[in-house]
Amino acid sequence: MPLWKMYFNGGAHKGSVGSRVIFVTPQQDLLPYSFSLRQNCSNNVAEYQALILGLEATTELDIHQLEVYGNLQLVINQLLGDYEVRKLELIRDHGYAKRLLQSMDLISIKNVPRRMNKQAHTVTGLT
Repeated sequence: MPLWKMYFNGGAHKGSVGSRVIFVTPQQDLLPYSFSLRQNCSNNVAEYQALILGLEATTELDIHQLEVYGNLQLVINQLLGDYEVRKLELIRDHGYAKRLLQSMDLISIKNVPRRMNKQAHTVTGLT
């Protein structure tokens, strides 16, 4: 099966909270998604929401092999099991994201510097 890439980003920006996901198809086409979150939350929660919304979209897109890229080291390291999830506000989202990741045939999760995650920032307007 062809390998897809997913870049995700979430955060608070000028009084609003949003999540952004960019899929890169095996043919290098870009599929951007942007979501507004209804309630105010921390950047960490918004980042998890971006990841979750992207992973939920993989079902609709019939994606089974995925490279996931995010620039928030806390979230990536929690997903990889390097960091413990201690904040109550993150435990539910972390558990759900892990279940979604386990449904993939092949998955890799990588932390990238913010400048390398510019697709999720630039395309969606987050800087």
